[in-house]
Amino acid sequence: MSDRPPLQLFNSLTRKLEPFEPVHEGEARVYTCGPTVYNYPHIGNMRAYAFADVLGRTLSWKGYALRHVINITDVGHLTDDADTGEDKLEKAAAGSGKSIWGIAAHYTEAFKADIAALNIREPAQWSVATDYIEPMIAFARSIADEHCYELEGGLYFDVSTVKDYGRLARAVTEEGEGRIEAVEGKRNAADFAIWRRTPPGETRQMEWDSPWGRGAPGWHLECSVMGEKLLGFPFDIHTGGIDHREIHHPNEIAQNQAFCGCGSLDEAAHSGARIWMHNNFLVERSGKMSKSSGEFLRLQLLIDKGYHPLAYRMMCLQAHYRSELEFSWEGLGAALTRLKRMVMGVDRLRGEKAGEPAHPKLAEARARFATAMADDLNTSVALVALEDVLATKKIDGGVKRAAVEEMDRVLGLDLFALEREDFRLRPRDAQITEAEIEAELLRRKEARAAKDFAASDAIRDSLAAKGVEVMDGDPLGWEWKLQ
Repeated sequence: MSDRPPLQLFNSLTRKLEPFEPVHEGEARVYTCGPTVYNYPHIGNMRAYAFADVLGRTLSWKGYALRHVINITDVGHLTDDADTGEDKLEKAAAGSGKSIWGIAAHYTEAFKADIAALNIREPAQWSVATDYIEPMIAFARSIADEHCYELEGGLYFDVSTVKDYGRLARAVTEEGEGRIEAVEGKRNAADFAIWRRTPPGETRQMEWDSPWGRGAPGWHLECSVMGEKLLGFPFDIHTGGIDHREIHHPNEIAQNQAFCGCGSLDEAAHSGARIWMHNNFLVERSGKMSKSSGEFLRLQLLIDKGYHPLAYRMMCLQAHYRSELEFSWEGLGAALTRLKRMVMGVDRLRGEKAGEPAHPKLAEARARFATAMADDLNTSVALVALEDVLATKKIDGGVKRAAVEEMDRVLGLDLFALEREDFRLRPRDAQITEAEIEAELLRRKEARAAKDFAASDAIRDSLAAKGVEVMDGDPLGWEWKLQ
């Protein structure tokens, strides 16, 4: 669509909508804060990557060559994001008796499996923190004399040496950020570790020699270094969850300012990225989002309960990324039903050869879709436009297919790859096979045809006892589902 409106994105640093104007013509460079691979990601974590994926897809749809980096934090992230406590990977390894390298590899693969299940495109590059230790040391050395000081625990960054520290969080007070614990000798409450020296008498599985003693990098240092090395300062967009907006990203910005010799954040590019974007929280009232709750809400749990993972992607798309999204099983079920309706609409187009999406009957819906996505990724409105295209009658099937494919490339629901059978996910505790279900349904169909309703009801009740709901009268026409 040559008449697509210009892309407007909300910049967390300036707190306003801004036009996307690439640093490098025709190219979009995006950095997304990735997972700390000490445990499985919960579905709240995955919202950040679904959001970043929609952003990347939108930039591609707008014609930009996308260069997207997601980092893997396998060292340095402490158990308290406010720069205190044990290293999460070291703690996980100690608790399991496994090697820290094995822990990181296992959970990295689990994260990538969730990425694939949610139809999130892989980035141009995965950047692993431990592959960048020497560049981290070089980065820290370059800013140490002017911006850092040593304490017994390692090298600390003095936040008073850069302009506008904390502007991203809007949390600066005379007392500093309240959630950061006091460390004896720190000049300012908000000062943070660049390099953590291994305490005397201890040995870490991951530690390296540095000018400030043997130890490991601080978590904040990693993203500054990998962002600069892979995308260059300033790059276009930095994304992450809203929890990063309060401490991690302000600290990252301070390091970037120091490294570049940059001045005030009145010029957003001095932060290292022109635009900072943050998705809001996924809220779950039962407390099962927490990884300390035992069977916490990870994507595999949703699958084990019989929900297709793309139902969760649909759930995320139904809300604006800057809005809180409340998770409930009822809400997930509604998202699944909506996704099924779309797949039913697509079923009728599968045999069509896609043509050009332009058609007078589709013009209004396509324009509404383009306006919604250009308006800071307003996916909830874009979904309605897609549904309106699917509902349009008396139009060439190839034209309709082309329009649906165009929209789906941006939303990432992978509609033409989905079949009805894909939604028949077996709950982990199901006691009956799909073949057995189909055989019983055939017997029931024959009984109903013979008007043997007693036998029909008996088969239905038998299936119900095994966790299968026979969906008589279902307006979608889906024959059964596993409870």
